[in-house]
Amino acid sequence: MITIALSKGRIFEETLPLLAAAGIVPAEAPESTRKLIIGTNQPDVQLIIVRASDVPTYVQYGAADLGVAGKDVLLEHGGQGLYQPLDLEIAKCALMVATQNGFDYEGAVKQGARMRIATKYTEQAKEHFAAKGVHVDLIKLYGSMELAPLVGLADAIVDLVSTGGTLKANNLVAVEHIRDISSRLVVNQSSLKLKHERLQPMIDAFATTVAARLAKV
Repeated sequence: MITIALSKGRIFEETLPLLAAAGIVPAEAPESTRKLIIGTNQPDVQLIIVRASDVPTYVQYGAADLGVAGKDVLLEHGGQGLYQPLDLEIAKCALMVATQNGFDYEGAVKQGARMRIATKYTEQAKEHFAAKGVHVDLIKLYGSMELAPLVGLADAIVDLVSTGGTLKANNLVAVEHIRDISSRLVVNQSSLKLKHERLQPMIDAFATTVAARLAKV
């Protein structure tokens, strides 16, 4: 059995054309079922639906052979035991620093003020501010990041930004770009050796589809 780990939402939807290129069609959509294991049109391929942050762990320990995870998740995880052969160029966004509109972020940085930063991306935030020589206290949150500056919990947040609509709705502005984010194909290293004849054609099909899409841009 080949097991592919995916998360619900945008990544799942944008992975569907890649699966189709490899001849894989899910039997059900995750939004229409409570099942966490979903069969496909291929009897030896199944999908497991997990939290986005858990995809690397399932693949690392061999509970899944393949997975699709954002670069943000992989950087926080560390990527141990994972082969990352392909940037799928899907679910694109950016990791940004954002503050409440009117907050003098540049001034605070220049003055060497110690800032409080709310984020679930603590490793990347730590690395970013350390490289700038900025002293920060990191506050770990798991959701509703935009609320933190509004109620005085933090001076700024580090979060993923796609359209910027949520920031604008909460009177926040992006003040610094950290890195662009897209989703990667991750493969269990042992699976790639033991199931190479089955996995490699899938990886090749994904790569061909990504290349064709980029050629049209």
